[in-house]
Amino acid sequence: MFIATLIAADRLEAGDISSAQDKLRDAGCMPGEVTGLEAGRAVDIAFAQSPDQARAALEGAFDRVDIVVQPAQGRRKRLLVADMDSTMITVECIDELADYAGIKPQIAEVTEAAMRGELDFAEALDARVALLKGLGADAIDRCLAERVQLMPGARALVQTMKANSATTILVSGGFTRFAQPVGEQIGFDRVIANELLIEAAALTGAVTKPIVDSATKETTLLGAMAELGLDASATMAVGDGANDLAMIKQAGLGVAYHAKPIAAAAAGARIDHNDLTALLYAQGIPRAEWVD
Repeated sequence: MFIATLIAADRLEAGDISSAQDKLRDAGCMPGEVTGLEAGRAVDIAFAQSPDQARAALEGAFDRVDIVVQPAQGRRKRLLVADMDSTMITVECIDELADYAGIKPQIAEVTEAAMRGELDFAEALDARVALLKGLGADAIDRCLAERVQLMPGARALVQTMKANSATTILVSGGFTRFAQPVGEQIGFDRVIANELLIEAAALTGAVTKPIVDSATKETTLLGAMAELGLDASATMAVGDGANDLAMIKQAGLGVAYHAKPIAAAAAGARIDHNDLTALLYAQGIPRAEWVD
């Protein structure tokens, strides 16, 4: 059996649910039981076959409604591996840090190209960090306090999964000076990120090597699976850019969150309209069971 989860950013009407059942029936998916996860917000529709046809029939069919299609068995994940910038927080830290150096547009252009998969991530990171050479290290703390905000739903997602015995790992191509406090605030079990080199209270323009990149994210997921004795089906990975592709493809549920086209096209599920709590509905966890 399979489940199609409908998650509305505004309101899910009875007519939407009925229409979804019709679309599944027309696609040959044999829809069955409907289970509410939150009134007016999210439902599960069970169906018997053809998940690819189900996804094609439902995605984009309803205004501001995200669709997650997956096997019914093993929906509650035991491992979450998540990106940080523009996923667990609302900004790209390197772009905001560059603003304190007066070069945000220049840095942000490179960041965007790297996230679209147009540039090698490690080379692009080295080039951007080099432009920050000489910036006072106190700008990091200012940026953290003034610019970095948690993505809506981040704490609820992580805390609820941990309450359900999941391991949670934040792995970022950004920097430890941001990732460590963000990880602690959200409640991640582990945090992996790049370390900015600082001398005489200023950035040197370099980071420690090896750089945390796409391969690191994939290795982190696979290593945690082996350590915990989990199959891929018990895992979730979520991110927004090209450097998240490898881990998204390896996970049982790989999620592109408000993502660049390259990530959205490759992911097993897309969240385009809702916040991160959509990933709790996707696991069949009703609103009444969330922890925050």
